[in-house]
Amino acid sequence: MDESLLDIAEVAQRTGLAPSALRFYEKKGLIAAAGRNGLRRTYHPDVLERLALVTCARSAGFSLAEIGRFVVARPADADLRVRMAAKARDLDEQVGRLTRLRDSLEHAAVCEHEPIVDCPDFKRAVGDVRRPAGLPAG
Repeated sequence: MDESLLDIAEVAQRTGLAPSALRFYEKKGLIAAAGRNGLRRTYHPDVLERLALVTCARSAGFSLAEIGRFVVARPADADLRVRMAAKARDLDEQVGRLTRLRDSLEHAAVCEHEPIVDCPDFKRAVGDVRRPAGLPAG
């Protein structure tokens, strides 16, 4: 066996993913095994980068099908580029909402109002959490 190859257990340990998830991602075409060491799959070390991309994209709300299209995308795929730009806008809105939520929680952590949830500043911040990024407060 090539010494640079990683055993499926090592890839699972390094990524925090279950071996079953690795096999599933392989079945979906997101990663590819380099071969086998006995009955165990082995992977090139660059699979760790691909799995980091998959994990990041999944946490951002991408479906496995979307990730599958993205990892094989070519510059000429105009339709995919449009979808990627739309997803980027969605993520910008999500980041804005999460930032406003974080700010409201930081305020609540130091607020002296009794009870905290009745604090006008907290209510205003929490109300803003549902407002899409870029829209003025109502």
